[in-house]
Amino acid sequence: MTQSWLPPDGVTRASEVITVSAGMFKGEEFRCPAADALKTRGYQTADPVPRRRERLEDFALGPFMAACDARFRPSGSRPRTRTAPLHDGLRTWSDHGVKMYEAAFPADPEHPLREVPEPWAYCYRPSGPDPRNAGEYRLTVWGRCLASADGAYRELRLPVYRLNRNLPPDGFIAAAALVLAEGAPGPPPEYVRIVEFALFDGRTRELFAGSRAQALARYREHGPGALAGVLDGREYRPGAACGGCSYLPVCPALRSAPGLLGIEAAGRPRRTWSVTNGRNYRACPARDHMRRLHLPAADSVEREVTAERGRALHAYLADRHGHGSPRPCTAEVPEEWVPDGFDLPDHERRLGALLLRRHAAVCPLRCVEDGTDVRTEPRVVRHDTAADVIVIAAPDLLYRDVDSWVWRETKTSAADRRSNRPLLEVYPQLALAVALIARGDLGGAPSRARVELEVLRPGGADLEIIDPFASRNRTAAEGVLRAMVADWHGDDGYTAVPGRSCERCEVARWCSVSHADGTAA
Repeated sequence: MTQSWLPPDGVTRASEVITVSAGMFKGEEFRCPAADALKTRGYQTADPVPRRRERLEDFALGPFMAACDARFRPSGSRPRTRTAPLHDGLRTWSDHGVKMYEAAFPADPEHPLREVPEPWAYCYRPSGPDPRNAGEYRLTVWGRCLASADGAYRELRLPVYRLNRNLPPDGFIAAAALVLAEGAPGPPPEYVRIVEFALFDGRTRELFAGSRAQALARYREHGPGALAGVLDGREYRPGAACGGCSYLPVCPALRSAPGLLGIEAAGRPRRTWSVTNGRNYRACPARDHMRRLHLPAADSVEREVTAERGRALHAYLADRHGHGSPRPCTAEVPEEWVPDGFDLPDHERRLGALLLRRHAAVCPLRCVEDGTDVRTEPRVVRHDTAADVIVIAAPDLLYRDVDSWVWRETKTSAADRRSNRPLLEVYPQLALAVALIARGDLGGAPSRARVELEVLRPGGADLEIIDPFASRNRTAAEGVLRAMVADWHGDDGYTAVPGRSCERCEVARWCSVSHADGTAA
């Protein structure tokens, strides 16, 4: 028997109109299926709490859309995109995107297209009782909407940062095709086209092109099931989406951890934070802001060979630890060990294989009994209600030793030289792990609960054990976390701090005061 969809306690339905944005069909990792379902069905929290907005614009495609509205839409059209003040990096990125757009879509005198005054929307009213108690279904699209003068041809241009290796889901393309084929205002077209456009390099990719009948057939094939998946989503997926979620006060999945970061500040915008954010901010506030905006990063920095080797090793170990019955790793490492998607030179492949052989001596699967005792790269998300910050962590491994949970981080090094700096300062994720386990946040018995740091070196593997219940470790962890978040939490401007770190900044291209001369190639 199929379980019926039910909203959480504390929400009320404010509309009988179900509104679905085509973007919801993409189902990216950062989306929350349950929140999307609540939003489409028109639910609101019973007692909404007003939240302070960020001073700077935090949607990286918004200023591009606003600039296109001003340049290309008919005079007198109602503005569709409003933006807050722009960070310097976002302004540079947006100006670049407009130039790429104009170069990718030059005017065609023989087949002129014009922007439509209002984006299309497909509306459907059920003729009888509806299982979701909807009086109307409404599907919308977001992007640049253009049509021929007679309305016989419609084109949707979808701005993205870069073209992904994989195509968007079939359900997304089908939903967009339906809106173009049947949506109002305007007469039904004869032909529709959907194309992705990358603001970074101006590349385009056609997702659909066909007659109105072909568009409707595409929706019949892929749309209904995908639509049901959006409308009936039950999974609460705590993560980055929690930062702007209006359903957070009633979410049954997000756990609270008041005081986790050691700061209190009323009236601040709700934000998300991870140790990676903290490192970026410490290097340069502008760098953290631009990374949060997902501005394209320089591959020469992002995929630098040492970092790429580390990610390849992590992917290999995650696959070995996370599939099938747990078996401890051995020193037998296949010659072609590098996972798909990673490109390493021969000397890095050989070094990686050596480091993986060193791992066998300290493989944590020696302590587990079955697959339920292992969590590879789990997402640990907590709401520090005192700071109103969503804290996001992804341990390399959580595993259960008898009835206690152990947090394991794995690092690699091409050198056998060791640092004299305190471990919690060198690896702040260990400080977060100490704070969470010391609070009893991961559950399980405290008797064997611990934090482990595994460092793989050519000469062997170091395994450092950190007792999260030792007062000196708790005090050190609290100090590390507080130092990383205090200035960031009160910062609204994210001013760039040019210096030596610019040369290794992956988003320096978008910063007007950077000392680097590289590009986001």
